[in-house]
Amino acid sequence: MRAIFWISWRYLWGRRSERFVSLISIISILGVAIGVAALLVVLAVMSGFDKDLKEKIIGNYSHLVIEAHPAITDYHQILERLSKIDHIVAGSPFLQSQALLETKESARGIVVRGIDLGLESRVTDINKYLAGAAKDFDGGVFIGKELGYALGLGLGDELVLVNSKGRRFSLPVKRLFVSGMYDFDANVVFIDLLKAQEIFELDKAASGISIKIDKLFLADAVKNKIQGALGVNFYVRTWIERNRNFFAALQLEKITMFIILALIVLVAAFNIVSTLVVMVTEKTKDIGILKAIGMSPQSIRMIFTLEGLLIGFSGIILGSGIGVSLCVLLKKYQFIKLPPDIYYLDRLPVSLVLWPDAGMVIIAAFFISLLSTVYPAKKAADLNPVEALRYE
Repeated sequence: MRAIFWISWRYLWGRRSERFVSLISIISILGVAIGVAALLVVLAVMSGFDKDLKEKIIGNYSHLVIEAHPAITDYHQILERLSKIDHIVAGSPFLQSQALLETKESARGIVVRGIDLGLESRVTDINKYLAGAAKDFDGGVFIGKELGYALGLGLGDELVLVNSKGRRFSLPVKRLFVSGMYDFDANVVFIDLLKAQEIFELDKAASGISIKIDKLFLADAVKNKIQGALGVNFYVRTWIERNRNFFAALQLEKITMFIILALIVLVAAFNIVSTLVVMVTEKTKDIGILKAIGMSPQSIRMIFTLEGLLIGFSGIILGSGIGVSLCVLLKKYQFIKLPPDIYYLDRLPVSLVLWPDAGMVIIAAFFISLLSTVYPAKKAADLNPVEALRYE
């Protein structure tokens, strides 16, 4: 085996008279490296977007939501029962409904979400996008900055909420928030839970209860426990179920990008094939001599298979180094900026996931490199030593 490895290594770099073969080998290595690096960086950026969006969705909507039709009237007792279930950290009732928002200049339909600010801050990240400054609604409302821009509303301005029965309620704007999600900031208004019950005429009732758990991956298990404790009159949904289509689209996009960029590695594999074919042609006499002195076809095949794997493995190591370095630089120095009014991010998010992202890239590149050695290695193994040495 040591002899096979030594011969493969010698053939890879060649002698002075065979620099052309070595140059092709270097080009093949660089081709694999570029493909691996591109895959790692793109998947890291997509994972970064995925992670960032998940954090914002979970931060705005909680891990689980319990709902009932038409409303939950005994939410205090339900919260007490839920506190006895393992992994539940906190719960917060909310009342959510649509209303017409009117200002002096315009009107539009919005979602009004009534919450208990103290309880809500234990379940979602509301304090983060309120900058931790809001302690109470103080008889007013919190609106998103996007909604404020659209309607020309600022702090202290009066707005009117009109319920489904036409009753009008005038409220001052107490705070503008930025959650990081455009639809949320442009369409949701927060008010105190008791005020929401008054506006929508649902005395001591809530639309649902937001639940936070200590371990995110246990959402389905906790959901089943809650459903069993409350019965069929309540509907429990996890954060994944509430955004299933959105996350499915992200996953499909990620898989598609992986397949497209894997073609770069596939093109590099053709370079490996051409390199090995040229090498087999150049080493015809050597192969004939090796066979004449007793080396088996399997060993000859192993030499050129190992040759291709050395090229592929060198490219994988170089590409992984380049890809990881670029990811670290992008994350640390953030030298690629994004327009925040379009992406709601001012930087390119990067999150390099070792498994499955980086692991699948390396495995795919390795097997593509291995497949590229099949034909040249077989051609070398099948070479007749008499034909190889006829004209020598």
